[in-house]
Amino acid sequence: MVDSDFIDRVFMTARTHSNWQAKTVSLSLLHRVYDIARMAPTSVNCSPARFVFLTTPQAKEKILPSLVPANIEKVRSAPVTVIVAEDMDFHVHIPRLFHHRPEAMQPFVDNENLREITAFRNSTLQGAYFILAARACGLDCGPMSGFDHAVVDQAFFPRGQWRSNFLINLGYGVQDKLFPRLPRLSFDEACLVL
Repeated sequence: MVDSDFIDRVFMTARTHSNWQAKTVSLSLLHRVYDIARMAPTSVNCSPARFVFLTTPQAKEKILPSLVPANIEKVRSAPVTVIVAEDMDFHVHIPRLFHHRPEAMQPFVDNENLREITAFRNSTLQGAYFILAARACGLDCGPMSGFDHAVVDQAFFPRGQWRSNFLINLGYGVQDKLFPRLPRLSFDEACLVL
């Protein structure tokens, strides 16, 4: 059983942050978070997520035109903004990542629709794993979807192989600027036991 402090840190007391302390996030910590998150499961171990870490004002300037106005200052003030992207050619790595069944890549070769669905589903899952790993490592997160994907993709992925999925601001949040926690659906409202 996982100890209650860990559950609190990752789920119960963790919050979505929009305001950030002026404290840097080290490259070694970003490596650590990724190294934890990459170990979580994806279908046929396909691992389509790609993570682009925006750590400088110059890098962040490139993403600002894509953001809805409410998200601009969130990105500017966050120590790191992560573009969680999906690699549309993820399947070429399957023979190495799923080496006991390298033929598992074949259904994806000529099926763009299957690649898109699989990349989106699994990169979203990997982005969620990344949030949990970041929280476990003591970072606060502010996931966001208020941006124009086409603008981000043109600025960062002009070749079209990678596509943006969602954004995560990372750092050390300002606790006294949090809103009260919002309600969640109860088990009876959200679950069905058959």
